[in-house]
Amino acid sequence: MLFGFPVPSLLLIAIAVAVVWIYLPFLVVGYARVQMGYTKEMQSAPRAFFDQLPDYGKRATWAHQNALEAFPIFAAAALMAYITNQTSEVAGWAAILWIVARFLFPIFYILNIPIGRSLMFAVGSLCSFTLIGLSLISTL
Repeated sequence: MLFGFPVPSLLLIAIAVAVVWIYLPFLVVGYARVQMGYTKEMQSAPRAFFDQLPDYGKRATWAHQNALEAFPIFAAAALMAYITNQTSEVAGWAAILWIVARFLFPIFYILNIPIGRSLMFAVGSLCSFTLIGLSLISTL
């Protein structure tokens, strides 16, 4: 148990939180569009105006796209851990750390702090691989 939750429950909660995290950078993209003077033309073809976004808006778009790419790997890893009934604290901490890393990732990306962004990407990847490894080991 971590933070009063059994590890299998934490795994499912982490997946649900991860879904929300995907859209956090997009709030910044929306703000950038409003700053540009969002028009009906932009509304009908929002991707056509990507090059006109300020740099932070472009980085927020890229952070959102990266979240869409990272989520399936984490979701598969967390579901593997859930299905194989991982109850170790290592599995629970891997899920929690993934959530923290992926919350910080877009912040570092949008603020243009590459070392922080890269570190959070590495931590998140390591957490996903840890969950996959724990699941595979338990099936041997």
